[in-house]
Amino acid sequence: MKLSVAENWVEAPLKQFVDEARVQLAVLLNPSGQVLGQFGFASSVDVMTACALAAATTASSGELGRLVDGRPFAGLHYAGKVRQIFLGQVPMGAGTLILLTVFDEESSLGLVQVFFAELCVALAGVVQPDAPTTPALAEDFERELNRNLSVMFGRS
Repeated sequence: MKLSVAENWVEAPLKQFVDEARVQLAVLLNPSGQVLGQFGFASSVDVMTACALAAATTASSGELGRLVDGRPFAGLHYAGKVRQIFLGQVPMGAGTLILLTVFDEESSLGLVQVFFAELCVALAGVVQPDAPTTPALAEDFERELNRNLSVMFGRS
């Protein structure tokens, strides 16, 4: 499977995570659901669906955590019979990114968590702390989303 990125600065850290954690699927996105990089998805519709669900799940679990424990829940793990899901937040200066990953018996939750921690460090190291932030939903969000998905799946 090919790794595809919409932002070049995520390519090396995400590739290293995918290789070392031995995951089947991975998508790195911002909290509004915009894709930064993905691995293993068969179609752009699957990526968009996964991003929308990951962003909504992260927002919902954060609010539930605030209600239950006074602070947002930091991650989510689900173990199915064959596959498992890990959803984690990557601290990035004043904000966060979200990593959704699916893995099977070729990996383990512990392995995914170890390499997720390394991914967080690697991504923090490649982003300039004083880099200007862009609004979560830019004026041309839909056009950019479609362009990024086309680039990721080899359509121009």
